[in-house]
Amino acid sequence: MRAITLAEYGGPEVLQLNDVPVPEPGPGQVRVAVRRAGVNPIDWKIRSGAMAGGAALEKPQIPGLEVSGVVDAAGDGAELSVGDEVFGWSATGPYAEFALGGTLIRKPADLSWDDAVALPVAGETALRVLRLLDVKAGELLVIHGASGAVGRLATQIAVARGVTVIGSAGQRNLDEVKELGAIPVRYGDGWAERVREVADRPVDAVFDTSGHGVLPESVELRGSADRVVTIADAAAFELGLPFSSGGQEGQTTEVLHEILSQVRGGLRIAQGKSYPLAEAAAAQEESQGGHPGGKLTIAVS
Repeated sequence: MRAITLAEYGGPEVLQLNDVPVPEPGPGQVRVAVRRAGVNPIDWKIRSGAMAGGAALEKPQIPGLEVSGVVDAAGDGAELSVGDEVFGWSATGPYAEFALGGTLIRKPADLSWDDAVALPVAGETALRVLRLLDVKAGELLVIHGASGAVGRLATQIAVARGVTVIGSAGQRNLDEVKELGAIPVRYGDGWAERVREVADRPVDAVFDTSGHGVLPESVELRGSADRVVTIADAAAFELGLPFSSGGQEGQTTEVLHEILSQVRGGLRIAQGKSYPLAEAAAAQEESQGGHPGGKLTIAVS
């Protein structure tokens, strides 16, 4: 099969299109004929070696986490069947024509391949941090980066739960943030004062998805360090604030079903550019640039 492989850490040029053996599912596993692979910042952070702690890459690997596609082979005892349309997390890397499923559920027929592959990472992150913040109906939540992949899902989920959301974004995305149900505020210098101008009560919680140095003012705005969480700003460690990062413990079918229940309620997903498999390096370059304007995907078939 054709697959993008990573044999050494470095820039986008280390991603190579190669022919590799098709993986075979073991007991309880399924193999997926990949339709779409999701592109996430963690992909290029791993490629660069930033996550390796100085250790060398032990063996070539296929990048990626998120997959949507069709089950084409099933091992003994697998809960999914050949022909099932599925989405979730891959076990072997989905920048390839075939991948073994890690955690998957069936995809509704009316959910597109692109929308399905946009859900696992951003959806799990949004749900995880909203749980940490424990926001409730009637409370006021500030979301930094409300037009980004995680921010827009968190905004819509919180609004659906009866939370009032003030969402920060760039000038060109303010109308979009308003359409998501939030009160839009332009980020950048003076953002905290702009929040105070539109807030009709004290801020109960702050969710930083952007990492643009907003944490000190967020604590001041909140009135304490309690219920301020970031997924993007390492300054949290110096400030004694929670930095929430995902892991395999969050990759469960229960989480996928919860995300899906939110989507069935009408969540809107922003799609960016879809790249062919051979242009995976360009997809990661756009992701690393920081302004993709929507979910980046790799269209495998």
